[in-house]
Amino acid sequence: VFWLGSFDSVRCGAMPRAIDVWMQHPTQRFLTDSIFDSLHRWNRMDVSVLQKPDHPVYSPQMSLSSMDAGAVDLGLACAWYGPEGTMISNEDVKKLCEAAPGRFLGVASGDIRDPVRCVAGIKHYVQKHGFVAVRILPWLWERYADDRLFYPIYAACVELDVPLCLQVGHTGPLRPSDFGRPIPHLERVLLDFPQLTVVGGHIGAPWVEEMIFLAGKFPNLYIDTSAYVPSRYPKALVEYMRGRGAKRVMYGSNYPMVQHHAISQQLELLNLQPEQMQLFLRGNAERVFKLQKPRL
Repeated sequence: VFWLGSFDSVRCGAMPRAIDVWMQHPTQRFLTDSIFDSLHRWNRMDVSVLQKPDHPVYSPQMSLSSMDAGAVDLGLACAWYGPEGTMISNEDVKKLCEAAPGRFLGVASGDIRDPVRCVAGIKHYVQKHGFVAVRILPWLWERYADDRLFYPIYAACVELDVPLCLQVGHTGPLRPSDFGRPIPHLERVLLDFPQLTVVGGHIGAPWVEEMIFLAGKFPNLYIDTSAYVPSRYPKALVEYMRGRGAKRVMYGSNYPMVQHHAISQQLELLNLQPEQMQLFLRGNAERVFKLQKPRL
């Protein structure tokens, strides 16, 4: 994995250009939060350089450069709200989308402790500014996915007809991993909200078999591969992508944790058929996030 690596160009051949369903354009508040100390340590990053507000990583151009180097056409950029405050606001995401029209679409979030205000904010950014999904992070709030405070957000997603995106699997930042376990918590959500489209990011490792089982049980559940490069995709997931799961797995990066070129240069390792690769890189995202419909 890479946190803030170089942007060497790669040869993508005839590969379709991708849609990244999980990325962040970082703010200084986001990158310097102490919960990411473990990620910085793993990647031997000097956190002090990120304290400089003029660091290039905070420029939209750096995110675009990573996308261009990895043959990514469109990034779904997400907001981050947590118990310690706003890390990337919905307004930050809106400004990013305005700075590079056609390259980014917004994924809304909010402070779950004030459900009425949170839902109102989500509706505003979806209905007025064309945001295409909602993201919550159970581990960040240290609450399971079936916690009562999340349920008004799930109901709003159904009402707005947009997917709910969350993280499944273990947690790299300094928070407990158990909040990402799919069974029983995500399963309970899927039972309670059969009309809710859910995208589980970060694959679900080490509970990949649970995610694949749930995706077979619930037609409204999808998996994205953010935070992993193809050489690290679990074997069970790759086999699923080559078979009955071809329409259920989507490309994600978790940029800036993983640079886009680090993914694109390994795509051939997946040994997918051309149609399977097209679905993985963009076709599934276009369908699930309704990206071919007219937007605001």
